[in-house]
Amino acid sequence: MNIRLPLPRRSIAARGQAIYRKKVRPLVYPHLKGKVVVIDVDSGDYEIDEEDLEATVKLLARRPDARTWGERIGYKGVESFGGLIPDDDH
Repeated sequence: MNIRLPLPRRSIAARGQAIYRKKVRPLVYPHLKGKVVVIDVDSGDYEIDEEDLEATVKLLARRPDARTWGERIGYKGVESFGGLIPDDDH
């Protein structure tokens, strides 16, 4: 039985962002700009959908123990409240 220690939020974010930049972004940007990618920060597996919940559900169906990080392809954040998220071609 594998026991995983909890990861601090910053570690999950750092891993997720690194996987996105190195593995995922080159495959999905710009043709999937605006969609959400949810990444398992341990395996590097990911799912893409229009919304974060749907992508998360798909990923958890394959990887029930996934520690997830989400990115909106081509934007700084997944969600915006009360304003726009500037496009930075990230």
